[in-house]
Amino acid sequence: MSTVREGLPEGRYGRSADERADRKLKIVGSVLGVALLGVVGWIGWDYVAGQSVTAEVIKFRIVSANEVKVHLEVRKDAGVTGVCTLSSQDKDHGEVGRADFTFAQRDTRVDEVVSLKTTGRATMVELVGCQAAPAG
Repeated sequence: MSTVREGLPEGRYGRSADERADRKLKIVGSVLGVALLGVVGWIGWDYVAGQSVTAEVIKFRIVSANEVKVHLEVRKDAGVTGVCTLSSQDKDHGEVGRADFTFAQRDTRVDEVVSLKTTGRATMVELVGCQAAPAG
């Protein structure tokens, strides 16, 4: 009477091709995952560290067909003069106003209401961006 073997003896002939492929995939996946986390972290740090002036539109009020009052909260370093750009659009999404506003106060947080002149009736206001004013 003979016994029937179902497979090769374990460990006798080395690793199978599937095990080697699985190990390579795990290594490649780990390396790519770490690289992706590094890139995301670097982009995030560059974005946060690179902005010395930030702002937020708290609210706006349409005063007339040619003017919008905008309440801005600006955060910046005490010695930095900030410049923020606002844009307003009409109901058809056409730009009807754009202006730069300068914040030279020595405070790190500035709450101010600015007046944005428009060429038509605005329906929305957008903060385009803020940056530090060039030195000089």
